[in-house]
Amino acid sequence: MRRNSLRLLVVLSLFGAVSACDPTVDLRGNQPSPERLAEIKPGRFTKQDVTALLGTPASTSVFGDERWYYISSKIETIAFLKPEELERQVVVIDFDRTGTVTDIRKMTLADGKDVSMVSRETPSAGRDLTVLEQLLGNIGKFNSKAKDDASPR
Repeated sequence: MRRNSLRLLVVLSLFGAVSACDPTVDLRGNQPSPERLAEIKPGRFTKQDVTALLGTPASTSVFGDERWYYISSKIETIAFLKPEELERQVVVIDFDRTGTVTDIRKMTLADGKDVSMVSRETPSAGRDLTVLEQLLGNIGKFNSKAKDDASPR
């Protein structure tokens, strides 16, 4: 009987451990439905029409042509492992100078490009202080005369 209880405990523990590693899938961003995207007609829709239909964009262009980006991702996380991006959809809407839609494009994760980060650091003026220098650096900067001048009489 004791051996059966031990086996049952081991089986239940393994089942609990395996079920805890079940992946979690999160949907992030604003993913416009294909039906709503089909409603947008270049040359006829304006920025206000697009905002009313799809909501505000996740990002807009900073330089050059007026361009809006609607970005969404499907992210899978398994226990303590690094999250993995399963899908990405980017809808790009171009506008002319009058604010009228000129083009709509869809891009996926396959259209993305890896960007390598630059490891350089921007130098800053001054010097690095140790923790002790930071703690002791304020001693003597505060005096009782300044407190007396600030207090109401």
